[in-house]
Amino acid sequence: MADYETLIFEAHDGVAWITMNRPDVHNAFNHQMQRELRDAWRSLRHNDDIHCVVLTGAGEKAFCTGIDRTEVMGGWDGDPKHWTPAVPDGERSDSQFHFDDPGENIGPKANDLWKPVIAAVNGMACGGAFYMLGEVDFVIAADHATFFDPHTTFGMAAVFESMHMLQKLPFHEIMRIALVGSSERLSAQRAYDLGLVTELVPLAELHETTDRVARTIAAAPAAAIEGTVRAIWAANDLNRRDALDMGKVLIKLATIPTNLHQGQETFASGKREKPRIR
Repeated sequence: MADYETLIFEAHDGVAWITMNRPDVHNAFNHQMQRELRDAWRSLRHNDDIHCVVLTGAGEKAFCTGIDRTEVMGGWDGDPKHWTPAVPDGERSDSQFHFDDPGENIGPKANDLWKPVIAAVNGMACGGAFYMLGEVDFVIAADHATFFDPHTTFGMAAVFESMHMLQKLPFHEIMRIALVGSSERLSAQRAYDLGLVTELVPLAELHETTDRVARTIAAAPAAAIEGTVRAIWAANDLNRRDALDMGKVLIKLATIPTNLHQGQETFASGKREKPRIR
């Protein structure tokens, strides 16, 4: 993997940890982080040593607080009616028919990565962080984490973030989060009760807990895991009939005879790892 300026990349036991590393701005993503996240997701597609990915943020205060407004909101010309987002040279267009959505850079599914991705939420997760939370496969959170979307408070529509989070939250809940802006925050406990978070742990246990789950997933045959991820997302995105038709293809792609043989040997041996009850 490449050396990154805004990310920390670590790998062991088939698990990659990607840490958004801008704690001085609560891990808000700038243009550099967008490019690096895109590179990381797409590079992982071709890294056969990695079978599961964990996404988290540096520090104890924030997972990610969305787009870095100090960089993006830099296009004011003094007239409140005229504003152009600050973007790198060569990436700006005056056309109203072209829109560069940050989510096309920072989300794993938008970058065609079907290895499982777990979010380890270590603090605030808000605004543009919902792009990522909407595309991870599940969330484990520290018990002090909070979730909110401040867009409307600051005069912006909460559009793509809300659409992504409809994958994870009931309609009425994401509607409330989007409409009340920064005046409310969803607690980690409430997020757990709603099903956004699959497990709550003290911050000191977040890394160990997430790593244990990730290593369990990474130890299984990769084709079976990736086929499962792809099938569940297809069922979520498509209508039932189309998803079942796609499933016929996925099950053939994911069924590897050697994996089945190893699985049968494990079953026949009677040796079982004692399951953890959560």
